[in-house]
Amino acid sequence: MAYQRKTKDQVAARVAQDIPEGVYVNLGIGMPTQVANHLPKGLEIILHSENGILGMGPAPAPEDEDFDLINAGKQPVTLLQGGAYVHHNDSFAMMRGGHLDICVLGAFQVSVKGDLANWHTGEPDAIPAVGGAMDLAIGAKQTWVMMDLLTKQGQSKIVPACTYPITGLACVKRIYTDLATLEITEQGLRLIDSVEGLSREELEKLVGLPVFLY
Repeated sequence: MAYQRKTKDQVAARVAQDIPEGVYVNLGIGMPTQVANHLPKGLEIILHSENGILGMGPAPAPEDEDFDLINAGKQPVTLLQGGAYVHHNDSFAMMRGGHLDICVLGAFQVSVKGDLANWHTGEPDAIPAVGGAMDLAIGAKQTWVMMDLLTKQGQSKIVPACTYPITGLACVKRIYTDLATLEITEQGLRLIDSVEGLSREELEKLVGLPVFLY
């Protein structure tokens, strides 16, 4: 049976589905910012942006964009009732002090042990972009990754060991991709769910690593 990859919006919605009420969450630059647009209405989930926002809302309508109110990726955002702007130092104190329950980050690679590489590919012409990723990956109580499972060349981004510069060691707990949702455990990769038509055996071939169900 053929399978179809999820769109970035669908992956963002899948991440949002797992965020419980009452938590403080940082959404990283790139794909993770879309999670804000899919959080269930009526649940209190407090979004943090490392440039100094606590209580961030979803993206505004085009006619309501205010470029004095942006997230860490320089995208216009909204502020929910009760939200606050804070100094950059205070924002990083929240990150480093263990006050964030979840951070959702993009990645170039994630190892089977949960090591994260997401700031530099090591290529000579690549522009390093570490930002606050190291602080988030280690400071948050849980680090989730949102990414495509495969590179444009068809290679798995989930690897036995990262070959790119490391952002954080053994920090990733879950991986949300366009083909499957996986949990990193002491026993290895556990399959939470996959797109319709993709079997566990086929997923193992794509990833090149064992994937178990329970």
